[in-house]
Amino acid sequence: MSILGKMQVLTDSAQYDLCDYVNHNKSSQVNLPGIYNATGANGCQIPLFKTLQTNKCKNDCKYCINQSKRHFTRLELSPDELAKAFLNYYNRGYVNGLFLSSGISDDEDKTMEKTIETIRILRKTYGYDDYIHLKVVPGASKDSIKRAMALANRVSINIEAATASGLAELSSTKDYNKDILKRLHWIDSLQNASTTYPNSTHTTQLIVGANNETDKEILHRMEKIYKKTDLKRSYFSAFSPVEGTEFENKKECTTERTSKLYHADSLLNSYKFKLKELVFDENDQLSLNEDPKILAANNMDIFPIEINTAPFIELIRVPGIGVKSAKRIIAIRKKYKFKDKEELRRLGVVVDRAEPYIKISGEFQPSLEFF
Repeated sequence: MSILGKMQVLTDSAQYDLCDYVNHNKSSQVNLPGIYNATGANGCQIPLFKTLQTNKCKNDCKYCINQSKRHFTRLELSPDELAKAFLNYYNRGYVNGLFLSSGISDDEDKTMEKTIETIRILRKTYGYDDYIHLKVVPGASKDSIKRAMALANRVSINIEAATASGLAELSSTKDYNKDILKRLHWIDSLQNASTTYPNSTHTTQLIVGANNETDKEILHRMEKIYKKTDLKRSYFSAFSPVEGTEFENKKECTTERTSKLYHADSLLNSYKFKLKELVFDENDQLSLNEDPKILAANNMDIFPIEINTAPFIELIRVPGIGVKSAKRIIAIRKKYKFKDKEELRRLGVVVDRAEPYIKISGEFQPSLEFF
């Protein structure tokens, strides 16, 4: 099989690896395998080459297209083949970076050795100095993680589930605490303990809807991780059944559910909400119809707050006020007091959402006094 043919199979096999991906080959100007568009921090689209080193895997993850029990074409690219294939894309301007993951064909560290060698060739042999995201496999040694972090801009390890029992529903070959959480904390401790990895950040990812975990369990895990580590962010991949796997007849997870999880997760991570401030239904699920920030606000007794005096922690709890706009409000009110909502609108505040929760110089709309 040609290199291009192998790339088509291996990039298609990377369906559950995410990095803010929004479309597969839909907004790319070229019809080539593996080009995915990531959304940057400022909302811009960043084309990345996303692939597996190999789709050979010894693990039996019941949701995964690459699970050991599934019969399909197994392929592998050598480090040099993959490096050259990526550089061909990069030098032609098709992509701006690499997202590299891998199945575990035999041994965790042998797998890591191949992915690390791929990015070593790119960095040291070809002088490539742009973006690389490398996925750490469960059970990887601390030494291999160190070497990966010394070469990659970002590393990540998929926690896959929120609990040990949740992972047990998905796979019998991984130990949640030992193979995954322990490695996640290794990554975090290495990042914080040394100046060797100043540009390396780390993320994680969960599969949503493949097991019986609730939204509250998922967000409880994320809250614990955010408190104990400098995790950049988490990604939620909606389960989709794959033919030939044990879960091929399982119900697909809706993107509405993962969308609400992303929103609630940002409240925990960026807005420093506590899990107990979020609102869940009787089944510990988030509402699919309501904004989690509005539901939380309606359950708080601090509102309405005064824009000209409220502390930052209260400002960011107002629906329609983000972290950036809250900081702008605090900076501006040191110079003068806000007098009307139009001043807030110019700062990026979504005033229609914020109005019921705020006062400006002691006043707010009488029709909205429902607290």
